[in-house]
Amino acid sequence: MATRRTSKRSTRRKPHGRLSLRTLLFSTAASFIFFSAFFNPKLAELARLASFDLTRFEHFDLTLFADSFLSGVASAPESVPKAGDAQWIQTSFKDCPEFFPGKPPAVPAAPGLRELCFSSFAILHSGQAKAPVFVAQRLNRRMLEQAKTLERKDRFYPEARLPVSERADLDDYRGSGYSRGHMAPAADMHTPEAMAQSFSLANMVPQDQRHNSGAWSKIEQDTRKYIMRAKGDVYVFTGPVYGNRPKRIGEGRVAVPTHLFKVVYDATTGRSWVHFQENSPTAKAGPPISYESFVARSGVRVLPER
Repeated sequence: MATRRTSKRSTRRKPHGRLSLRTLLFSTAASFIFFSAFFNPKLAELARLASFDLTRFEHFDLTLFADSFLSGVASAPESVPKAGDAQWIQTSFKDCPEFFPGKPPAVPAAPGLRELCFSSFAILHSGQAKAPVFVAQRLNRRMLEQAKTLERKDRFYPEARLPVSERADLDDYRGSGYSRGHMAPAADMHTPEAMAQSFSLANMVPQDQRHNSGAWSKIEQDTRKYIMRAKGDVYVFTGPVYGNRPKRIGEGRVAVPTHLFKVVYDATTGRSWVHFQENSPTAKAGPPISYESFVARSGVRVLPER
């Protein structure tokens, strides 16, 4: 009898035990996600918990959340040192120096500049324009061979490491008539992580749609063709140039550039050239300009002094 009672009790309690264990595991996981998102702004943005609007939870992308949580690649951005009365300021990019051929770029002094490191590129971001000042890449044949095997996934997202007041949002581009133009192209990305990160809005500028898919696309393709022939690393710097009073889009007032540039520097040969195009539907791919001409036009020095 005692044996049967023990057996009956065990039979009755096993489902309860499994249910309790499942409930405990689910509660622990849910608490972990909630508090991780609460204390990490990037995760909060991805999980859309920053405003505690739980009605949005049905749209929560667990895969994107997990990838972002586990990657932990990019550190919090650092403000570029104050320039004081200096005309130029020197960036540091101490967490990702590998994207630069030497000393990181010097740029005109401006408020709201922040450095962002990603797994395959680095960004100097302008809180005034809510767009990059430049995006730096180090590429070679091996990377581009790997990039050919990846499937593009268009999943744009606002960069949660930036203050809300300094970043572009998805709504800023909706109905604007402009593309979310990659500065570091998705087709350059050689890992799934890099591909996902390239869709950060910190890597975008409002770009004329025909320019994006036409003349500028040809520049990107030609750059990749050169890198495939190069004997070593090639450094590429891409970014916008603005007029004195740029047009702005969206509630966040994201600045629209008048021109785009792409600086190409072959570290093996020491050669450099710059593609400089108007951000317009009539722009055509023409011959590159010299680096010296680019500095005179843009005021940006992305290459180390020779």
